[in-house]
Amino acid sequence: MWIVVGLGNPGRRYTGTRHNVGFMLVRRLARRWEVKFRKRKYGAKVAEVKRNKERLVLVQPQTYMNFSGLAVKEIVDGYRIPAQNLVVVYDDLDVPVGQIRVRKEGRPGSHKGMRSIVGEIGTSAFPRLRVGIGPLPEGDDAAEFVLSTFSREELPVLDVALARAEDALEMVIDGRIDGAMNAFNQKGMT
Repeated sequence: MWIVVGLGNPGRRYTGTRHNVGFMLVRRLARRWEVKFRKRKYGAKVAEVKRNKERLVLVQPQTYMNFSGLAVKEIVDGYRIPAQNLVVVYDDLDVPVGQIRVRKEGRPGSHKGMRSIVGEIGTSAFPRLRVGIGPLPEGDDAAEFVLSTFSREELPVLDVALARAEDALEMVIDGRIDGAMNAFNQKGMT
């Protein structure tokens, strides 16, 4: 079993914002795999699917970003999965729009949602997929920038990145994370 958590903020106010690219990706996966977010479970919206005889759970935490770990801990404990079967998808200011990064594990960096998750589940040893939303324009406030929407010019670039992220995620849950890192972590790819 795999759990794929897309990070974001709940509510219409945050729809389409940079901070919600995790939500955007899990919604795309739900459409791709023809499932709907029907359940509210463990403080999150949940969609379950069987793929290649394996159970997958798509998750959108309904806590705000900075408290994502509360819902993720409930999900991990409730489904009784090891952390290495959790994949977290989130936005990254240090990665340009149009690029993605796949990692097996690692520190949360400055991302408060990831800090919350690592703090709550007690480990950073789980795969993650970072979707670029940067760079932060010089002089802009990071907190305001992540809550802004993408420009008209950025939207097609973001769409391509999210499609690539779907493919990368498929490789991760198929046990090919090294291949996903080799294929998708190359700088300059858009």
